[in-house]
Parts: sequence; structure tokens; C-alpha cells
Amino acid sequence: MRTDLIRKTALTAAGLAFTGGAIVGPITAAFAAPNTSKPASQTQSDRKPSGERQLGVRYEAQPNFYYCGPAATRNALSVQGKDISVDAMAKEMGTTEAGTNSINDITPVLNKETGKNDAYRSVEISTPAADAKQTDKLRADIVRTVDDGRAVVANIAGTTTDTDGGIHSFEGGHYISVVGYRDNGTTVTIADSANPNTASYEVTVEHLADWIATRGYATS
Repeated sequence: MRTDLIRKTALTAAGLAFTGGAIVGPITAAFAAPNTSKPASQTQSDRKPSGERQLGVRYEAQPNFYYCGPAATRNALSVQGKDISVDAMAKEMGTTEAGTNSINDITPVLNKETGKNDAYRSVEISTPAADAKQTDKLRADIVRTVDDGRAVVANIAGTTTDTDGGIHSFEGGHYISVVGYRDNGTTVTIADSANPNTASYEVTVEHLADWIATRGYATS
């Protein structure tokens, strides 16, 4: 019996099912050899005058279609200088070909690898769309976590558009890392393990909150 966060059960227009952060069907974009990827962020981890901070990520793409949870966690931990096997984390998270069940399976791994039992906690956005209060909380959580030198891990589902007009669609689920922000958190930087060609992009915090809706995120 499931006791974790609510999960979306949408189907794509083509009838391809996505579930639990694993992509079922064509998976070309999700397959990428880790040693061919490029850093999602080359910036330094420092405060900038305009309310901006970007963490340095040693980016690695997910090695198969269902490892987005372990890969997002691995990329998040890399900003702390950690380099942990995605296979080891997948085992701890209970990841299968159906994906990683919820953010509640990732938060304990983040705490273990950070070395503090309370470094991360899970936050749920249970509604179909985020309201202003939930969005403001997400923004504050991202700013605080990034300022602490850590990345946020988010369980998202659906389609969103980045600040350059790029479309990112994971109708049944995916995991991403949030590794920076600007304009005091109104725009956030994503490290996405699905495809090294779109390893890093920015979205507004409003779009991210709606992307997380019905799921959750791990934050300090």
C-alpha cells in the first residue's frame, strides 16, 4: 500500500505512459552516457549583487530511462563536492524500472550523504496547481537551500516552458535538481539529467511550483 506523496497518472497524447519518474516508451532523450555529458553549471558558488547565486555542478546524465531519481540526487550532491554512485543510491531509494516512487525515498539519501539527519526535509504540493502561498514557500526554500550550499531535488510532472522558450515535458514524472537562482529566487536554475543537450536551463519559480504540483521536493 502506498503512503507516499500523490503521483500523477497522466498519459501523453501518443498514449505513452510515464510513471514514478521513469519514462516508458521512446527514451532517446533520457539515454545518455555519463562520460559524454557537460557541466550543467560552470559558475562559481558565490553571492552576486542582484540576489543571485549559482552552485557549481559536476553534471552527469542518467544512464537509463528510469534513473532520473538517483541521477538528480547525484547531481544535487555534487554541489557539495560529493561523487556518489547512482547505482548505490538507486538501491537505497528502491528504484526499479518503474522509477523512484516519491521524494520521500530521496530525502533520506540526501540526509545520509550530506551527513546530517535534518539537512533535508520533504515538502508536498498536493494541489493540482500551486497557489501563491505554496509558490512563495518554494522560492524561500530554494533561496535558503542554495545559500546553504545545497541543491533542491524536485519531483515534477507535466510540461513547462523555460525562460528561453524551450519546452520540457515529463507527463508522468521526472526528478530534477535546482542548483541556483537569480532575481531573489523568482527565476531558478535547473540541472536536468534526462538529456545532456538540455542539461541546464532556467524556469520561473511559478512554473516550477506548478510543475511540482501533486508531488513534492526535498529542501533544507
